[in-house]
Amino acid sequence: MSSLTKVALVQMKMDVDPKKNLSKAIEKIKLAKKKGAQIICLPELFLTHYFCQEENHDNFAIAEKIPGKTTDALCELAKKINVIIIVPLFEKKVSGLYHNSCVVIDEKGKIFGHYRKMHIPDDPQYYEKFYFTPGDLGFKSFNTKQATIGTLISDNLHSVQYLQTFDYVEYHQMEI
Repeated sequence: MSSLTKVALVQMKMDVDPKKNLSKAIEKIKLAKKKGAQIICLPELFLTHYFCQEENHDNFAIAEKIPGKTTDALCELAKKINVIIIVPLFEKKVSGLYHNSCVVIDEKGKIFGHYRKMHIPDDPQYYEKFYFTPGDLGFKSFNTKQATIGTLISDNLHSVQYLQTFDYVEYHQMEI
């Protein structure tokens, strides 16, 4: 592992069209790599606008398997440009079981790890419990070539009951 790792956090305005968002993300990943990034993280649920502000069964069509078409495309890109990509997705584990997930793709284009959001809020105008099942993989860290990466999604960081299950020894070994 390097003592200095350059990380890029992609910000982008999401469209309702997942194909447009994937294309936009790929361009932003390439740009971040040109600027020296070694690890690139996409926004939560980057393939579409934030759809959890309403309960709409049509939105389940956005979900995809892991691995799937998006991870396949980003695995190919990661390998081509030699970069680690953190990919948040609306995961369809099986019909009727969906997660707000995050995949770590290594610089060789392989899925290195997978995390599923554990604490699912159900606040006014945030109907995440309608869409997502709590994660079943536990809190994860991934010892990549560039750094040991810890993955959390959104408000999992503020969810004390879930953080209490976290392995604090592993936590203190994380670099990002």
